[in-house]
Amino acid sequence: MKDSYLRQVETQLKQVEADAEIFEEAAALIVEAISSGNTLFTFGASHAGILSEELFYRAGGLALFNPIFDRNLMLDTRPVTKTSDLESLEGYGRVLAKHVPFQAGDILLAHSVSGRNPVMIDLVTAAKERGVKIIAITNKTYSMETTSRHSSGMRLYELADVTFDNHGRTGDATVYIEPLDQYIAPTSTVIGATIVNMLLVEVVEGLLEHDIEPPIFYSANLDGTAEKNKEMLSKNQTRIHYM
Repeated sequence: MKDSYLRQVETQLKQVEADAEIFEEAAALIVEAISSGNTLFTFGASHAGILSEELFYRAGGLALFNPIFDRNLMLDTRPVTKTSDLESLEGYGRVLAKHVPFQAGDILLAHSVSGRNPVMIDLVTAAKERGVKIIAITNKTYSMETTSRHSSGMRLYELADVTFDNHGRTGDATVYIEPLDQYIAPTSTVIGATIVNMLLVEVVEGLLEHDIEPPIFYSANLDGTAEKNKEMLSKNQTRIHYM
């Protein structure tokens, strides 16, 4: 039965691989933003925020990804059900946006599997009002089969400039075992992490084609890298807001 999960992940990865034009389009937006001196932001609530952690302050990662972390939406919040309550609270995303230094031409990489919750809709809408380009990662089938929880009726994919589909099952979980009435084993994290790292590779290739040195973190656990990271961070400090 465990092979069922592997087969499902393999199927989704092949579908992601086929979305080559989406990777090219998203990477072009990011390369343009970097070339113009703009800033990259990432956001996801609860488990969706794991992708922001994947991109953030990581060996081999691009230092320009600035995560929007809110303590009340992270998984160490107690009770953890508070995260669900706040995801559904209309207006909370606009409160978060007030404290993010969005500028016209910046990029927001937004991850929400269902794409229906007000915190994401409000944050993305506020960013767009300030001229930010939106790159979304979502499950389009799942999203289209549900109704928005926001008064606008909008879902994430409807607000994005570019949308990645994780091609998962509605509800995210993947494997059915009798007699359960609920699928188990979600795929959004493994597929999402693959998407953002594939995008990272595409972006770095694009930067090199434009003769721009990609600000990449060296592993802190290798000798002689501390000074390299310090120099890289210093060169890019105006676009890095988490140090």
